[in-house]
Amino acid sequence: MIGVVEGLAGVFERVAWLRADGPPERLAGLTNINYRVGDCVVRLPGAGTSEYISRADEEVAARSAAAAGVNVEVLFFDASDGLMVTRFAEGAATMTPQRFADDPSAIERAAAAMWRLHTTAEPFGNAFDAFSVIDGYRTLLAAKSSPLPDGFDEVQAAAQAARIAIDGNPVDSAPCHCDPLCENFLDTGDSMFLIDYEYAGNNDPMWDLGDFSVEAEFDHAADEILLASYFDGVPPPHEVARMVIHKAVCDLLWSLWGVVQHVNENPVEDFWAYAVGRFERCHRLMQTDRFVDSVDLLARRAGI
Repeated sequence: MIGVVEGLAGVFERVAWLRADGPPERLAGLTNINYRVGDCVVRLPGAGTSEYISRADEEVAARSAAAAGVNVEVLFFDASDGLMVTRFAEGAATMTPQRFADDPSAIERAAAAMWRLHTTAEPFGNAFDAFSVIDGYRTLLAAKSSPLPDGFDEVQAAAQAARIAIDGNPVDSAPCHCDPLCENFLDTGDSMFLIDYEYAGNNDPMWDLGDFSVEAEFDHAADEILLASYFDGVPPPHEVARMVIHKAVCDLLWSLWGVVQHVNENPVEDFWAYAVGRFERCHRLMQTDRFVDSVDLLARRAGI
């Protein structure tokens, strides 16, 4: 783990224009180490992240999203190791599930930010396919002889059926964030910034909505606000089905990501408990009529 003195001392050597008005302020982050330094945020890449994150792809996505007015301004990026400096969003609140629950208009602002990203950002340099990422994590974990949560094979079988249904209904990909945690939304009250493009790629836009819904712990009513805001009216049923499927698949993906953090001995939190919790939620969602009906709708639509 990079310490404050050691890490930031090296940053000041590499980014000569960076100035601190006072002591660096540690900010939140699961895999990376973030500090506010003056009117900037310094992101030090976390240990082991080079195994599964392309910093070159992240730079393209982060700068594209910033040019579209969705991400904060990127001031420095070294793709060789992922050191990044961005503008601090003064006065913006870091969102949480509770803040979204307390303010339905914030859901509308988040939907507008994702729509703007999907429709106005320049294409990213890479594609994000959740099922391929899942395959990659499984390969990585097998190489490390890592255990998986109990019942994984059953969930994997349901995920494969969903994969076939999704693949049978191809859509045009768009620049997507792919990891829309609530904490990656910064709310000014008028609009939202969406930050942190480590996992970004050209993808099915409904992935972002489904992943966001899961991370924000939305109920059906909140999902309706999100979808109506994004589509500016009644959402097409097949798009809703894609979102529902992606809600379950994203929990599977981030469950495996959590196991990767566990085997990499990331000390930030108990990542095995995190992985098991997300896996169990995925399993529950895959057993609901809403998920089963969504897979059936897309399968019928594809003639499967």
